[in-house]
Amino acid sequence: MAIALALVVLALGSVLFHFLSPWYFTPIASNWQAIDTTIGITFWVTGVVFVALSLFMAWAVIRYRHRPGAHAAYQPENKKLEWWLLVLTAVGVAAMLAPGLVVWSQVVHPPAQAQVVEAVAQQWHWTYRLPGNDGRLGTTHARYVTDTNPFGMNPHDASGHDDILVSTPELRVPLGQPLKLLLRSKDVLHNFAIAEMRVKMDLVPGLVTYAWFTPTRTGSFDVLCEELCGVGHFAMRGRLVVEEPAAYAAWLQSQPTYAQLRDQPAANTTIGKTLYATCAACHGDNGEGKLEFNAPKLSGQSAWYLERQLHLFKSGARGTHERDRFGQTMAPMAATLVDANAVADVVAYIASLPDTRPPATILGNADRGRARWATCAACHGAEGQGIAATNAPRLQGMNDWYLARQLTNFRDGVRGAHPKDIHGGQMALVSGMLMDEAAVGDIVAYINTR
Repeated sequence: MAIALALVVLALGSVLFHFLSPWYFTPIASNWQAIDTTIGITFWVTGVVFVALSLFMAWAVIRYRHRPGAHAAYQPENKKLEWWLLVLTAVGVAAMLAPGLVVWSQVVHPPAQAQVVEAVAQQWHWTYRLPGNDGRLGTTHARYVTDTNPFGMNPHDASGHDDILVSTPELRVPLGQPLKLLLRSKDVLHNFAIAEMRVKMDLVPGLVTYAWFTPTRTGSFDVLCEELCGVGHFAMRGRLVVEEPAAYAAWLQSQPTYAQLRDQPAANTTIGKTLYATCAACHGDNGEGKLEFNAPKLSGQSAWYLERQLHLFKSGARGTHERDRFGQTMAPMAATLVDANAVADVVAYIASLPDTRPPATILGNADRGRARWATCAACHGAEGQGIAATNAPRLQGMNDWYLARQLTNFRDGVRGAHPKDIHGGQMALVSGMLMDEAAVGDIVAYINTR
């Protein structure tokens, strides 16, 4: 009797949990209501079968319980029962499959007027490419992929010169416009998923897959990779921003084309030297950094990383947290660089400065730090040399006291919490593995050995 009662409670409890659970679908924000309907049908079919089987087992436990003098009878087959099971099973399977086939037919046939956007995945980052005025995307190939050409744009294809390249994980789209996503992976299997849009499709190296949807409400929605793609899989996040057509048009107009990025004039180190005079007061004449001013070493750091951080300071995405008092000091200094050309010039000059290794100041257990470093090395490189493709800066030969402070800031939410600092947000997730100051000291001590 206890077993029968447990089966009944399990069935009824599961039904109540389904209807009362706070964990359910995120509110839909696209045209794919049919997908929700299909999943709802699947829930009803499987739910009815689950309850029916549970109650049948409870009845069978009671009906065929052991009784003195009772004996089981062997019945090799029951054609009537088998026909009932065959028919009911076929109806149930058809009820689940048929709606899915209808929806799949819609999924694989995007509207002719859908706007085309390419989403490019790599460990552990999203980027996007949109057609320019000619309405066509240029060709790409893996052989063309470099740090300066991360999309692998074909320089000989004129149709790609006006392609719009979005190097951040944030994509903006207009409200009410069907969107066809061309999905391309540069390394391993990934999966593009936006829960609110009901979009989920694998990205397979060597293939271009696709999905489509029409956004039906404005807002910001997380883009996730839902295919285990390596150690940094959990931090591979992006953002889809749906906005009114006028706001989207203004954003699109501000994005650079492939030709503009390719033909940018070389940075002027002479101008950069003049601009650096302000920086030298804290960071040193040779960018060696000064602990007494809490100003880190700049020489030897990747130029692309320095540019990004200066732009983050200028935009308010970094150096505005109430607990980041040293970042607050840097923010007004970055504001003296009036535009992107000034940023490029000063960074170019910093790149010309001699790279000297600073003395170690952190005393930690490098052996313990080695075990933690395996996670860091996936992005920053085995020697901590930095990898532009994973948006991970150089750590080797930089100030250990500054690295320790930034790891603590990331872990404690002082840095990487601003919505515009998407790469910082990824680092904030990873730094959660450093539970205390000893762990921070150990990993920085190991970095000192590189």
